[in-house]
Amino acid sequence: MTSLAGWENFYLIIGSSAAALTGLMFVVITLTAENREVDASGALEAFASPTVLHFCAVLLVAAILTTPGHTTASLSFSLTVCGGSGIAYTSRIILRMKRQKAYAPVREDWVWHCLLPLMAYVCLLGAAAVVWVSPDAALYSVGAGALLLLYIGIHNAWDAATWMVVHNRKK
Repeated sequence: MTSLAGWENFYLIIGSSAAALTGLMFVVITLTAENREVDASGALEAFASPTVLHFCAVLLVAAILTTPGHTTASLSFSLTVCGGSGIAYTSRIILRMKRQKAYAPVREDWVWHCLLPLMAYVCLLGAAAVVWVSPDAALYSVGAGALLLLYIGIHNAWDAATWMVVHNRKK
């Protein structure tokens, strides 16, 4: 697919950013482990784990899009798997957010942890179909979805870090 030419730098930048931020999340979670309550594991599964997964999804999309020798079929299949898996995972996150008791999600949480990730994964899934008709449009959709996931991860990581600082001060 010649349409992929020129996207290498974009995916190099967002992929390496996602990888670095994933590592940083591991450090933050480890450093705050002893300050967390025992029953906070549900909140970690609902809020921190999805953030790491979104970063990993960006890294995966970057790896897929920079893999040489893609055909329309292989790219479509890869994007279908990524988009469909992301939608299924985000649906599970909605249930986790409702079940956990450590924190009462507000509207902003529902937007950043559910609505926006669903939109990003729909961009990937939609691109899987559009790539057959307009590869260039599909690549812009993939880029938008991946960039949205990166920004979601950054926002949610910052939100979680500030919540942990404020929450730990109250004890």
